Amino acid sequence: MSTERAHDVVLYGASGFVGRLVAEHLAVHAPAGTRIALAGRTRARVEAVRAALPPGGRGWPVLVADATDPVALADLARSTAALVTTVGPYAKHGLPLVEACARAGTHYADLTGEVLFVRDAVRAADALARESGARIVHACGYDSIPSDLAVAELARTAREAGAGTLTDVQTVATAKGGVSGGTVDSLRTQVAALQADPSLRAVVADPYALSPDRAAEPGTRQPRDASKPSRDASGRWTAPFVMAPFNTRVVRRSNALQDWAYGREFAYGEVMAAGKGVTGAVTAAAVTGGLLAAVSAMSLKPTAALLDRVLPAPGTGPDEDTRENGFFRMVTTGTTTSGRRFRSTAAGPGDPGYAATAVMLGQTALALALDDLPDRAGSLTPATALGTVLVDRLRAAGHTYEVTEL
Repeated sequence: MSTERAHDVVLYGASGFVGRLVAEHLAVHAPAGTRIALAGRTRARVEAVRAALPPGGRGWPVLVADATDPVALADLARSTAALVTTVGPYAKHGLPLVEACARAGTHYADLTGEVLFVRDAVRAADALARESGARIVHACGYDSIPSDLAVAELARTAREAGAGTLTDVQTVATAKGGVSGGTVDSLRTQVAALQADPSLRAVVADPYALSPDRAAEPGTRQPRDASKPSRDASGRWTAPFVMAPFNTRVVRRSNALQDWAYGREFAYGEVMAAGKGVTGAVTAAAVTGGLLAAVSAMSLKPTAALLDRVLPAPGTGPDEDTRENGFFRMVTTGTTTSGRRFRSTAAGPGDPGYAATAVMLGQTALALALDDLPDRAGSLTPATALGTVLVDRLRAAGHTYEVTEL
């Protein structure tokens, strides 16, 4: 806990849909005496959120800063030990705040799932953050904490068991929840960026787009990115996972940031569970076709306009019942260089993009502000910036992280 700054945590975007959920989580779970402030573009909207919080949050200060005002963002960053933001799409609104935190030595976390934004943020802020001591931590929600921490725990357990490093690793995702308006807007923003500059397609398609040393990748093995339905030996069907194109890049960055501690032979992919038999095959085909159709529709103005009418708008989200009745489960199975196999499970209650994400970002904020963390600075990932500290926090908050040998 820093005594040199006015706040331990600033939550920027507190009046947004996810911001409100994060504020509620912090109001209940932050230790007594934690100095938290709520921030946003409009004071009245942030004050309305504060008034509706559980008692622990009703006395928090309210700060005002526009995402386009560099002076206000710099003041915001200097006021706190850690700043977390839910203001997206980050490609539109995020980079000035990242740079402000990197310059101020302020730890930063966001919920981005945007490869192009993270790449740009690394280029703009990594050196600044290393010099100032700031931890810039992207992807601190369902994108991509479960994936990143599950693989990190898998690698750590295998290493401690003397089983060697990882080779073939795959995560199978199962989830129930609503569609995120913010995620849809982020996808829409990326599609627009690719249309404006087709050369960026190669970046998005590169499985090692976020590696800190692209020339040293991929070792001797190719990644396991999935683009079509498949069936395993047990008859279980899987489909491409909508978050895999981002999550896998984050996990591979974690490996490279740790001098390829997971292994130079590490081949990683993610898929979505679709079930067995005819039903599983139909589901897998439908999911694959639906993903392709959605991206194609966003690329054409007439169909994009139609989608805008039916897809959730930014700042909106599912009702309370949907949030409470959702869940996520990520089962990661890996083989090591010694031939031994391990399984890592990351799971939690609540709609993954909202209720569970609020827990993840809230606990990330508290870890950055209050805990003893790995001795690293710069543009990091959840696994490299927070590691087992965040695993322990999330377990205490009701999430599951466990590894077993098969």
